[in-house]
Amino acid sequence: MKSTALLSALAAVVLAGCAANNGTVRVDPTYQDAASNQFLQSSRDAVGKLVAGFDLNALGGGPVLVATVVNVNDLSRSAPLGRTLSEQYASHMAANGFNVKEIKLRGDVFVKEGAGELLLSREIKDIARNHNASLVLVGTYSAAANYTFVSLKLVRTEDSRIVRGYDYALPNDRDVQRLLAVPR
Repeated sequence: MKSTALLSALAAVVLAGCAANNGTVRVDPTYQDAASNQFLQSSRDAVGKLVAGFDLNALGGGPVLVATVVNVNDLSRSAPLGRTLSEQYASHMAANGFNVKEIKLRGDVFVKEGAGELLLSREIKDIARNHNASLVLVGTYSAAANYTFVSLKLVRTEDSRIVRGYDYALPNDRDVQRLLAVPR
């Protein structure tokens, strides 16, 4: 009888704990979830669509630089979202056969604290010339209520002509919201 009462009390405590938790149980993501993550896939898809049918021979072997994707409302700063997207774009461009030059490894590129490798229009020609780059991938993002809109452009360095462009949106889920937060 005592054991039945003890089990009943224990069950009540467990159920009360579940009720206090609103019945939600935290489920950690798995490696399978990470491998099929839609954030990563959206970056792959964006680069794929940006470079689809692009003639690599038109570059003459010249490298491509990938600039930090910046907030369209504050071009001098980038949240972790912009730097993360830029890293993914560089990887996906290289995977698509482009000669992507890693500019973070060079000492002659000024890296602003908290902003990454910003390539604003006035700096593109000088930096590209120093790296013999044929193209620069530039981009902006703009956070709205439900989505963050991303705009990518492949810019020819010799005349600043946009040779390709692609726009897409990211849902403002928890991950994107966290990446949008600018560290203080």
